[in-house]
Amino acid sequence: MTESYIQKLFAERIGGENYGKDTAIYKFEKIKRAKNAAKAENPSVDLIDMGVGEPDEMAYPQVIKALQEAAEDPENRGYADNGGGDFKEASIRYMKNVFGVEGLNSDTNVCHSIGSKTALSMLPACFVNPGEYVIMTTPGYPVLGTHAKYLGGEVFNLELKEKNKYLPDLTEIPPEVLQKAKVIVINYPNNPTGATATLEFFKELVDFAKKHNLIVVQDAAYASLVFEGKPTSFLEVEGALEVGVELHSLSKSYNMTGWRIGFVVGNELIVKAYSDMKDNSDSGQFLAIQKAAVVGLDTPVITEEITAKYSRRMDLLTQALNDNGFQAEKPAGSFFLYVQAPMSAEKDGNKVHFQSGEEFSQWLIKEHLISTVPWDDVGNYIRFSVTFAAKGEEEEKAIISEIQSRLAGFNFCF
Repeated sequence: MTESYIQKLFAERIGGENYGKDTAIYKFEKIKRAKNAAKAENPSVDLIDMGVGEPDEMAYPQVIKALQEAAEDPENRGYADNGGGDFKEASIRYMKNVFGVEGLNSDTNVCHSIGSKTALSMLPACFVNPGEYVIMTTPGYPVLGTHAKYLGGEVFNLELKEKNKYLPDLTEIPPEVLQKAKVIVINYPNNPTGATATLEFFKELVDFAKKHNLIVVQDAAYASLVFEGKPTSFLEVEGALEVGVELHSLSKSYNMTGWRIGFVVGNELIVKAYSDMKDNSDSGQFLAIQKAAVVGLDTPVITEEITAKYSRRMDLLTQALNDNGFQAEKPAGSFFLYVQAPMSAEKDGNKVHFQSGEEFSQWLIKEHLISTVPWDDVGNYIRFSVTFAAKGEEEEKAIISEIQSRLAGFNFCF
C-alpha cells in the first residue's frame, strides 16, 4: 500500500510522521499475545488470569434495578452535561458517611465524571502550559502525565520504594522541577503496590503543596477498599480543600467498571475549572446511570462486602506464594498484590534466569499459564490481582491451590 499523505499529518504528540511505525510492543499487548499462545499450546489447562484489574462480578441487584427503572423515565433521556443534582448530593453524603468529610457543598465542591480516566485526562488542560511539570508517583497510572505531555508539559516521576512503604519522599523532587511544577498526582490505596497513605502523610503533602504552590490530585479509585480500619480521604486533613481534589470512582468499589461513573470533589476553583473543561469535552453521563449510582453511594455496605471478598482472597494468595518461597506481604488496600520478581527459578537441575519482572511474568504465562502484570519502573516486580473469576470460597481456594501446585518444587532466588 502506497503511503498516504495522511502519514505526514499526525501531530508530534503521538509520533508525527512516524506514527504507527513503532515496532515496540506495549506490555499489555505482550501479555495478551502470550496468553493466547499459551492457551493454544495447552488447550486442556485452564489459564489463571491474575492480571486483570477489573472486578469479576456484576454490579449489585439493587443498583441494576435502579438503572432499569431510571432508563424507562423519559425525564432522563436527554443530555446530562454537568448536571445530575441528586448524584452530586449523594457524592457529598458518601464523603461524609464513609470518610467523615463534612462541610462540602454539592453545588460548588463536586462534579461527576465519566469514570476517573476522563477526569485525569481533562485536568492537565486546566493548568499545564508548555514546559511546566506535573509530578507523578511511579509505578502508577500514567494518564494525567500522558495528557500533560500532549500539552507540551513535562513529567517528573517520583519513585515509590518499599523502604518508604511506597509513600513518596517529597525531598527527592529537585528544586528546578518544583520551580516549574503545577500539579502533583498521588494514588492511594495505590495501584500497583496496594499501599495506603496515612493522614500524617496527607498533612505533610498539604503543607508541601502550600509551600510550593502545587495542586494535589489524589486518585482515590480504591479509597474505600481497605482491609483494616476505616477508609481515609485526603480531604479529611485540615487545609486539603485549599490545595486539591480527590477523584472517586464506582468502578472498583461497586463492581461498576463499564458504567463509567465517578466524581471530582474538593477545591471549588479546581472543580469549576474541571467542570468548564468537561463542558467542552462531553455531554455528561446518562442520567439513569447517575441515578443508579446514587443507590450505590447510599449503600456503602456493598463496598464492605466486596472488600471482605478481596481480603479473603489476598490472605489465600499471599500464603500460597510465601509457601513457595516468595516474600509476599498482604497490602493494606486495593485488590493488587505487588511482589518482587525472582532473579531465577530452579527445579530438577534446570535453572532459568530472569532479567526483569517482564521476563518472569512471561515465563509464568508461557510455562505455567498464570497471568500477571510486570512492573519494572522501580525495581523488578509483578502485580497479581485477586479479581480472578471465581464463584464462592470453594472456587477461590481451588484456584489458589492450583497456583501453589503449579509453582511447587521450584527454588526461586531473589
